[in-house]
Amino acid sequence: MLLSRRILRGRSLNSGRSCLCYLTSTPSTTAVATELKPPTITQFSTAAPTSAKLKFDGSYKLNKLYNVKGHYFSSNAVDSQQAGGIIDVPLAQTGEGIAECELLKWFVQDGDHVEEYQPLCEVQSDKATIEITSRYKGKVSKILHTPGDIIKVGETLLQLMVDDSGVPFNASDASVGSDGSKSDEHKLDLRKSHENDNLSTPAVRSLAKQHGIDLADVTGSGKHGRILKEDVLKYGVEKGIIDDKPAFNPTSIEPMSGPEEQLQEMAESLYHDKIFSLRAYQRAMVKSMTAAASVPHFHYVEEINCDGLMKLKSAFQKENTDPDIKFTFLPVLIKSLSMALTTHPLVNSTFNLNNYEVTLKGSHNIGIAMATPSGLVVPNIKNVQSLSILEITKELSRLIKLAMANKLPPADIAGGTITLSNIGSIGGKFGSPLINVPEVAIIALGKIQKVASFREDGSIYPVSLMTVNIAADHRILDGANVAIFCKEWKMYIEKPELLLLHMR
Repeated sequence: MLLSRRILRGRSLNSGRSCLCYLTSTPSTTAVATELKPPTITQFSTAAPTSAKLKFDGSYKLNKLYNVKGHYFSSNAVDSQQAGGIIDVPLAQTGEGIAECELLKWFVQDGDHVEEYQPLCEVQSDKATIEITSRYKGKVSKILHTPGDIIKVGETLLQLMVDDSGVPFNASDASVGSDGSKSDEHKLDLRKSHENDNLSTPAVRSLAKQHGIDLADVTGSGKHGRILKEDVLKYGVEKGIIDDKPAFNPTSIEPMSGPEEQLQEMAESLYHDKIFSLRAYQRAMVKSMTAAASVPHFHYVEEINCDGLMKLKSAFQKENTDPDIKFTFLPVLIKSLSMALTTHPLVNSTFNLNNYEVTLKGSHNIGIAMATPSGLVVPNIKNVQSLSILEITKELSRLIKLAMANKLPPADIAGGTITLSNIGSIGGKFGSPLINVPEVAIIALGKIQKVASFREDGSIYPVSLMTVNIAADHRILDGANVAIFCKEWKMYIEKPELLLLHMR
């Protein structure tokens, strides 16, 4: 066993000399062990160019671990390796169920030197924004996509030129005991072919494909020989592939004069149709709302007196000494919601229709719907039942900053158990929300506003009133479940001192 480890690590079997063997792991596809012939190791001496052969006993059944095909394999596999030190860097799986991502921006350019674990680009799935880092140290050979492209998982993002010593040997290119000079020539030819790869954007490649033009025949006029759209069109005209039509020259058209012509031009521009593609969070919204359309909703509306809540908020803000913390109504509403969920766990559950299973969630991961420049996103505050109001305030502030900067990681979005939509912060008395599947409830908070209320003696007094609308999955929750739950939640909001009485 010790001997096999020394061999797999490429250690010297002879003192004073070094042994170089190339290994690549391939899992065995059969349960029957086949007899392994004693392999031959080529030993290279640092003192002389001549080589000697050394044999060893293969009785330890190395073939049970590796399928040996005339040479040894490295257990450090490369996802996509090309000869000549060029490797493909693919878009890795960024999360469960993610099939594609939008490329937001590059941190590197063609020709840049890259260190190991250095960020290469930033992509956004329908769940989160992620930075893609490099596994290798090398030089950017070719960037294959531009910001805004939708890239499938596993598709190559860019190509890196790395040192031969930095990338495991590709066993399919050569075998032990073969002629080294032929292998070197073959690798050199492949290296040249990769160095001569055409630099072009996806749009240029699409144009060339449309007209049946081989980009290898086109001379690029851009930086580092990059092939531009004009280069493809020029080549097509020269070869008679594309009709030689005069290019559009805006200066050749005389501008319209007079107020009538200007009004006509403005009117035409106003009525032009525009098409845009849904991206990232917007695509997530389509999937989520499509799933919600299959859920039988029912809505429960209640009015809550927020006078006590407003006094509590003013007291918090008055005693606040941290300028980075701003107290709002929302943290108290979140904490009071968690208190009510403790005695009504069915409202804090998820439903699996395929197995007809309801999961009562042990953690109160309360999602907060946020409108951002990139679309609607719902990060959640984890384990609210274990947090103080101050801790909830700080966590909410952190999530808002990340959401507005489009920097939310997947962990902050996944795992929600119930959602709050504070539509009242924008406007409107109340909303009619749709459930965030597989959750079974969502609550829309309306605007807190002063209204007139009547005492028992008929006198009028002002009240700070908020309307809430609870949308529930009628397959799991019925009206009585939601009414009793909302009654307890309302009690905590209208009498916030009870939070202290029941808080653990």
